[in-house]
Amino acid sequence: MITRLMSSTFIIAGLLLTGGCSEQDAQIIAPGPVALTEEALGHYCNMNILEHTGPKAQIHLKDIQFPVWFSQVRDAIAYTRMPEETLEPVSIYVNDMGRATSWDYPENDTWIDINKAFFVIGSTRAGGMGAPEAIPFGSKDQAEAFTARHGGEVRSLDMIPDAYVLGPVDLKLQTNITTGATE
Repeated sequence: MITRLMSSTFIIAGLLLTGGCSEQDAQIIAPGPVALTEEALGHYCNMNILEHTGPKAQIHLKDIQFPVWFSQVRDAIAYTRMPEETLEPVSIYVNDMGRATSWDYPENDTWIDINKAFFVIGSTRAGGMGAPEAIPFGSKDQAEAFTARHGGEVRSLDMIPDAYVLGPVDLKLQTNITTGATE
């Protein structure tokens, strides 16, 4: 009898404790970055991410198990600013190109939170799809050193103009800038 009474007490106490939590009170735990694999496909291009050079991005969405991949950081930023993209990001990671040993294939241990990055925009380096890139760095000093070699300017995420990530791209012009070709 005492055992049943104690069991009932624990059950009631457990229900009271869990019953007091609402969905609004529940914290969403942001997942950490995921390593790139051969199965990772670009959200917009549907191509294998590993086939593209330069910095990449991954967006983890609320209630979605796997990240959405981007072959260019610029495209991930655009995704967050498009009104038609209605799923809520809970975490976004980009390659810290200051820690990457290779521009072509940044390593899986270079992922950083997008909100902690400094971005170089308007440089002579194109992203994985050949379009202008928002190149992420973990430190402002590394971003400024990059601009000394490749041009551009350093910006925080919120200071990147919508037109830079959402506007049209003249790929012919970008190819000439990247390769140094002239017409």
